[in-house]
Amino acid sequence: MKNTVNGNTSGIKQNTLDRIADIYELTCAPHEFISEELIEALCQFTRLIQREISIYISRDGRVVDVSIGDAQKVSMPGMRLVRNEDRLCGVRCIHTHPSGDGRLSGVDLGTLRSMRLDAMVAIGVKNSNPVSIYASFVGEIKDDERTVVTYGPLNAKRIPHVALLEEITAADERLKSTTKDVVEAKPERVVLVGIENNESYDTLEELKELAITAGAQVVGKSLQRKRSIDNATYIGSGKANELTLYGSEQEADLFIFDDELTAIQQRNLEQILGVSVIDRTTLILDIFASRAQSREGKLQVELAQLKYRLPRLLGQGEALSRLGGGIGTRGPGEKKLEIDRRRIRRRIFELEEELSKIEKQRGLRRESRDKNATPIVALVGYTNAGKSTLLNALTGADVLAENMLFATLDTVVRKVTLPKGMNIMLSDTVGFINKLPHDLVNAFRSTLEEAANADLILHVIDATSSYYERQMDVVDEVLCGLGAGDIPRINVYNKTDILEDGQVLPSDGVKISALTGKGIDGLLAEIENKLNSDRVELDLVIPYSKYDCLHWLRREATILEEEHEAEGTRVKLLLDRDSVWKVKKTLSTESDT
Repeated sequence: MKNTVNGNTSGIKQNTLDRIADIYELTCAPHEFISEELIEALCQFTRLIQREISIYISRDGRVVDVSIGDAQKVSMPGMRLVRNEDRLCGVRCIHTHPSGDGRLSGVDLGTLRSMRLDAMVAIGVKNSNPVSIYASFVGEIKDDERTVVTYGPLNAKRIPHVALLEEITAADERLKSTTKDVVEAKPERVVLVGIENNESYDTLEELKELAITAGAQVVGKSLQRKRSIDNATYIGSGKANELTLYGSEQEADLFIFDDELTAIQQRNLEQILGVSVIDRTTLILDIFASRAQSREGKLQVELAQLKYRLPRLLGQGEALSRLGGGIGTRGPGEKKLEIDRRRIRRRIFELEEELSKIEKQRGLRRESRDKNATPIVALVGYTNAGKSTLLNALTGADVLAENMLFATLDTVVRKVTLPKGMNIMLSDTVGFINKLPHDLVNAFRSTLEEAANADLILHVIDATSSYYERQMDVVDEVLCGLGAGDIPRINVYNKTDILEDGQVLPSDGVKISALTGKGIDGLLAEIENKLNSDRVELDLVIPYSKYDCLHWLRREATILEEEHEAEGTRVKLLLDRDSVWKVKKTLSTESDT
């Protein structure tokens, strides 16, 4: 089999490539870390082509790979001869720097750690001569980060072969000892990628919070200057190649993009970056899947995931284009792509049927509440604004309330008695967020319609957020989309206990701290005033002969006091102004009789 020179070989003559391929024939003796012959060959060819050259050397001294880069970088293919995860990979990487500077870059060190190389060596080359040599090895773990041990600058004529070879053995032991101590899996290391836009706030910072909520470790961010979206790679091939080096330097396991990617963009990016790629929508869906507790919530999340995945099957390539086997698949057959599409469509239909039944049950409960004339107050707001904490403060409920995005997803309804005795049903809904996936809004529509059917909306706002005004706009947009834009509302500015000194909030709404209870009494009074703004207080005596009227009042009005007297039942109540005439007409008819 012919030895192949990998990497960026464009523009290099074939006879030159053949000569470079002869490097495969060179070896290192058992006592040599790298032979002088190999150093000389790498330096000569680096000067000849003015590009970096990289070789991988196995522990028995064989050259197992030769690659060419450009003046700034060299491709470093995955190479692992030792399969144990708690051992080094069994090869050391030797590469040149045409600039003459042999110091190892962040990309070099990141690749050393992520690939678990025996060693990473850089040779600074100038006029075919090795100016300086640096060699790094996997070190101990310090502050949850893997350190490196570096030797250099070294003289090419006086390489400390024994010390460097012994360092490989020591690095192997360091890796082995620390790996065995690991009990829990380390979080994925992710890099966030976005494009500048006209937004007045940092969307990547919010994406960072989402990633942390999902259990990831954010190790880097990359913001592309505003430009048109590239149909093939979203950010352009040049920027994608830059991210490849940045990802290697940061030892990234995953790239998360701040906008929704097409199937083609995701596939192309994964091919370029060499690691998994997801978008903001996938991340939010993943968080929802981990947070949903009720049967309805789990069904809604699964429905949203399938609807998101269905149009993206095509971008998954040849893996979904193989023919199925067995009876009924011969002849033209049915490709795996069509099989998966059919299965997903069938599952979507099943989920929609199940959710339809649940929605009917929800509708019956809603009708029951309407018959009892109990006002419904819905808590809405941006995720992590403190809705669940406020629900707990108002009702004594034990709903999960944590300082994280989407801590709770399932709708919770609790009864609350206001200061003057009026009862309301307080409903907590799922939090909103910028760029909330369309499929997710549709899947949770039945849950979100709790807000659309409310008599009053409490818009909970995180007053400590630097971008709370933008967050308010996002909530308004979603509410208008649900047809709840005209429902009376109270702006509730939460977390005022931790406001920065001098921060001024708008004069509208109520300022509270759901955590400490500050302002809660004022909020309850404001809820009562708002609900009663179109109601009047009446003190009536309902004759016993008009029991139907009393029954109607119990259903339509809020009874504050009720006492039985000789003439009839005396009630003090709150009733809509538009309904007062009905009561007066009924009672006046009785008196005329």
